[in-house]
Amino acid sequence: MRKASVLAVAVVVLALIVGAVFAAAPKTYQVTGPVLSVNDTIIVVQKGEDKWEIARDAGTKVTGDLKVGAKVTIQYRMIATSVEVKAK
Repeated sequence: MRKASVLAVAVVVLALIVGAVFAAAPKTYQVTGPVLSVNDTIIVVQKGEDKWEIARDAGTKVTGDLKVGAKVTIQYRMIATSVEVKAK
């Protein structure tokens, strides 16, 4: 009976940890349109009248031939690069 209680507590703790990890991930967004320019650090996509500059790095997964004129769908996350707290 004691082993069952320990196992139940372990399962609950594990579920809480896994839930916290997934809750911490920022929301994913997407933009679709033709590529206006591309290099090792930025992909520029036309969306309506706007030009979207999306940063990329060595970890960015690219499927297909990424080049100017190609229609792409980019998945991205918003990540803060700096935060300045102002006094009240």
